[in-house]
Amino acid sequence: MDDHKKVKITEEELNALKEKAASVDECAEKMLRMQADFENRRKRQDRERLDFLKFANEGLITELLRVMDDFERAIDSAKNTNDTKVLLEGIEMVKRDFVEILKDSGLKVIDPAGQPFDPERHEAVEHVEDVVHPENTVLEVMRKGYELNGKVLRPAAVKVSNKQEKEITEEKPEEEK
Repeated sequence: MDDHKKVKITEEELNALKEKAASVDECAEKMLRMQADFENRRKRQDRERLDFLKFANEGLITELLRVMDDFERAIDSAKNTNDTKVLLEGIEMVKRDFVEILKDSGLKVIDPAGQPFDPERHEAVEHVEDVVHPENTVLEVMRKGYELNGKVLRPAAVKVSNKQEKEITEEKPEEEK
C-alpha cells in the first residue's frame, strides 16, 4: 500500500506557495549580497587601516629629512674647516630645528626640577638626604623625560630629596643607688 496521501490544493493556493517561495529566495539572495558587501567593506577597512599605519609618520619623517640634510651639510663643512666655533653653531642650529619639529609633532620635555616627585612621570634613580627642600622634591634631573600629546614616552630620571634623619640620642638617667 501507498503510505503517501495525496493532498489536493487549489490553483490559488499553489500560486500563493510559489510567491512565498520566490520571496524566500529573494530574501536569501539579498542576505548573501549584504553578507558579501559587509565582507568587502571589512577587507577594505583593514587595507585602509594598514595603509594608514604604514604612512602615519610620513609628515614627521618628511620634516626630519630637513634635519638629515642639515647634518650632512654640517659634516661636509666640518671636513673643510678647523673652526670648531662655526661647527658648534651649525650643530646648535640643527638641534634647534630638530627640537622644533618634535615640539610641533606634540613632543614635550618633562622638566620636574624643584617639583614634587611623581612616579607616573619621574623615575627616582637616587635619593639624597636634604634639609633644605621638602621630602620627595626633585633635586636634579639626571636624564630628561618626554611625553607625546600628554602620554609619557620616557619618564625623567631624577634625584629625589629625603628628610635628613636626626640621630636619636637618649640620655639614660642615672640609676639611683
